[in-house]
Amino acid sequence: MSEARRSAAALEVRGLDVYYGHSHALQGVDLTLDAGVFSVVGRNGMGKTTLCKAIMGLVPVSGGSIRVRGEDITRRPPANIARLGVGYVPQGRRLWRSLSVDEHLRLAGGIRSGAWTVERIYDTFPRLAERRDHGGGQLSGGEQQMLAISRALLTNPQLLIMDEPTEGLAPVIVAQVEEMLLQLGEDGDMSVLVIEQNIGVATAISRNVAIMVNGRINRIIDSARLSADRALQQRLLGVGLHAELEPDIDVPSAGDEAKPVAQPARTSGPMRIYISNPTPPTRWSQPVPIARIEAAARTLSTQVARLDETARRKREPITAQTSGPPVVLVVGTLDTKGTELRFIRDVIGESGLRTRLVDVSTTGKHATCDVSAQEIALNHGRGGSAVFGPDRGAAVTAMADAFAKWIKRQGNIAGVISAGGSGAASLVAPAMRTLPVGVPKLIISSVASGDVAPYVGPADITMMYSVTDVQGLNSISRAVLSNGANAIVGMVKARLDQREAKERAASAGLPSIGITMFGVTTPAVQKIAADLSGDFECLVFHATGVGGLSMEKLVDSGQLAGVIDLTTTEICDLLMGGVFPATEDRFGAIVRTRLPYVGSVGALDMVNFGAPDTIPERYRGRKFHVHNPQVTLMRTTADENERMGRWIGERLNQMDGPVRFFLPEGGVSALDARGQPFWDPAADAALFRTLERTVRATGNRQLIRVKQNINDPEFASTIVSAFRTLFGRAGARRRAAR
Repeated sequence: MSEARRSAAALEVRGLDVYYGHSHALQGVDLTLDAGVFSVVGRNGMGKTTLCKAIMGLVPVSGGSIRVRGEDITRRPPANIARLGVGYVPQGRRLWRSLSVDEHLRLAGGIRSGAWTVERIYDTFPRLAERRDHGGGQLSGGEQQMLAISRALLTNPQLLIMDEPTEGLAPVIVAQVEEMLLQLGEDGDMSVLVIEQNIGVATAISRNVAIMVNGRINRIIDSARLSADRALQQRLLGVGLHAELEPDIDVPSAGDEAKPVAQPARTSGPMRIYISNPTPPTRWSQPVPIARIEAAARTLSTQVARLDETARRKREPITAQTSGPPVVLVVGTLDTKGTELRFIRDVIGESGLRTRLVDVSTTGKHATCDVSAQEIALNHGRGGSAVFGPDRGAAVTAMADAFAKWIKRQGNIAGVISAGGSGAASLVAPAMRTLPVGVPKLIISSVASGDVAPYVGPADITMMYSVTDVQGLNSISRAVLSNGANAIVGMVKARLDQREAKERAASAGLPSIGITMFGVTTPAVQKIAADLSGDFECLVFHATGVGGLSMEKLVDSGQLAGVIDLTTTEICDLLMGGVFPATEDRFGAIVRTRLPYVGSVGALDMVNFGAPDTIPERYRGRKFHVHNPQVTLMRTTADENERMGRWIGERLNQMDGPVRFFLPEGGVSALDARGQPFWDPAADAALFRTLERTVRATGNRQLIRVKQNINDPEFASTIVSAFRTLFGRAGARRRAAR
């Protein structure tokens, strides 16, 4: 297979129309399966089987296109489509009564060679091995279904279309088929489109599920949400009482892949009862407008039990990653910046990269795009009602939160670009900051010439000044937007070209570790890094608030193999109001990842302020040291050290991974040494004593006192030895687990 075919979507259906006489059975169906397994569900008569038959060339197509791995198969003969690598498990089995099981399999096995053989089929379905000499008409319904599935697998397709594959199977066989489909998706050699009435199977095998209504793909929804919510299943797939009404969201025609939607949080309260079809539907009728359904609804004063947030999260997929070719997100407020964003999209598209246009506007207006604002809004805990409100500030904050949650579920993002003013930058920047370091992120904005720290934070976001306002296309804006679009193209293509080489280098290279440093702990960090340089790539982070954030972002992204958190001074500024504060989530990445962690109390003897005249009035009369005209350091007291000791100790108690935390009795910084301005053994003792009282020591979590100052060579050697031991043990456990 050529590289172009391999990178193309496994199945791409665009604007598909099929008629049975005057009945419009498929109405502009748009569907993309990049890779893996994807489920389509819907009530009877909605067009699911017609979709399968259209893909296989078994019914005439009136309009639209069907592509498999980039090759147009629209209107080709079924035999030609099968030879191209499309397999089909039809509804109703369609077996020959007079041919034996073995004859069915031997006949199918000659079409295309590959991993699936007759012997493998018999291993997968032992019941077929037992019945190998029986004719198709002598098999039970479940055995016939096994044979139909096996016959399709033996053609070794690249794309497998399965129409009701578990129909008529016993529960134990259903579980077996479900496991097989999951394995097919993980293997990556075969993509599978499954039409399935069994919601449990459909949601178990696919991260997203498409809902067919009246010959259209009505929406694509997160499978965990659909699986966990019986009321939602009833609302989308049946007729009855409805506690809430989802907005009827059509999936945009240019959508490139399945789009997950987070489940809105629910509260107890009055129940709204809806009639989903006030007018009796036909198979070719349009979806009922929301306004008509709302008008027919009534309210019951009934308290409804709801899933709490913990239960919802337990039902979410273990991984939120999606597969398929990489895609560049073009994100912004299409209600005001649609022309500019589409211009950027077109420039990127001309380079050959795939794009998705994502709307994050908060007005609720409809815009033609790949991912609508309504769909993004449903990722907020309170759904669209939190986003499309009258308070613009609250709406922007809510949409930013929803977009950040949505983007975490997308696993094939090659880059993100946005354009707009301060509002647009505020909407997209939090989501960009959740992406791993290295994924290209670019914001073109009128605010980029000022202080961009609130937008960039600890992430590698590039900001480009728009020169003119992002308001219409003119000679200046075209040049700037084009430069931005081509910049993201260059970054994305360079990263994609180098990914394979980097992965090979990483597999043979050194593991990366993070080390925190301040000016007053530099000697210790330099020795630690030098001693470990032969076995580790040492990444040093300046503990200025954003430095700790950057290190923990890399931890969360899986880009660090361990941490030597020597300098935890950001806690001082967090608790005492200094200028380099940590966030409340300091140490959170270590808690979440359980990485080998060696820490200490570096520079907890000082709070950082600016010039002397910026120090808060409440601290007048304290002990200060002027580091330079713009940095003034304040010595922490025993009471403040006790407060910090409790705060840090409580976080250490949350760490389940290997932890060693060292207490240097000779002083916690270069200024906290005998004869230096911040030497205060009593204040240090209060810190150490509080930590020892707070931390629950275990075999995995230990506090260790050391006689030296933090910058003494002996202390650095102790840190190095402890880290090597923890890292070696963690590696041994990982190998044993495998």
